[in-house]
Amino acid sequence: MANKTINTEQGHWILAKMGKQVLRPGGKKLTLKLIEGLKIDQQDAVVEFAPGMGYTASYILKKNPRNYIGIELNQEAADKLKKDIYGEHRTILNTTAANTGLKEASIDKVIGEAMLTMQTDHRKAEIIAEAYRILKKGGLYGIHELGLRPDTMDETIKEGIQRQLAEVIQVNARPLTLEEWGALLLKQGFTIKEAWASPMHLLEPERILGDEGFFRTLKIGWNILTHPKAKKRIIQMRSIFKANEKHMTAFGIIAEK
Repeated sequence: MANKTINTEQGHWILAKMGKQVLRPGGKKLTLKLIEGLKIDQQDAVVEFAPGMGYTASYILKKNPRNYIGIELNQEAADKLKKDIYGEHRTILNTTAANTGLKEASIDKVIGEAMLTMQTDHRKAEIIAEAYRILKKGGLYGIHELGLRPDTMDETIKEGIQRQLAEVIQVNARPLTLEEWGALLLKQGFTIKEAWASPMHLLEPERILGDEGFFRTLKIGWNILTHPKAKKRIIQMRSIFKANEKHMTAFGIIAEK
């Protein structure tokens, strides 16, 4: 498991290859809101599940936490992170978020973004349980995930969206309603402290410009135009997002042990 390599056919890695840095469903604003809500300070030991390209890590490290540990399953991504994030009390572990190997009740804050969505419900529960295990009493767990709305949405519609997402991004994505995300956290012993919603506009021009800035947006656009296969996949992804815009959203949740 710890040696799993990047599947470059998966939607998020295609976007990363095109130069997109912000790969979270609620965008940069929701990521920053989550970090601020966690109230990370210089006394905190912080764990990030699936830091990926290290975008969120860069903002966490600006808070100068006492200790930062990134848990990254993809070996290639972990190797790159080790080159970018180094120094005293900065560690990248190439292992699974469901079994970090970290000491029980040793961490103050845990954050994970756009990674639980990609797991089966059973695996989601295992990862949340691990976050609970490694957190100190009173520690905070922040998640930023793809969501569905409303809480009362028809199961047939939900299953249809999950199936479409799995086909187009080539990951078994299983977004949940806010009520369902909350229930998973509560079942493992957490208390919900705060929750926010943000439009799922990952591939909308206005969001890309806001997340990436003018010049990087131009670079991303050029890369897409000059890579026909990637362009085709990204158009497919965007069409699925647009077709289901009424029901797709992003949630940021902070829970306390």
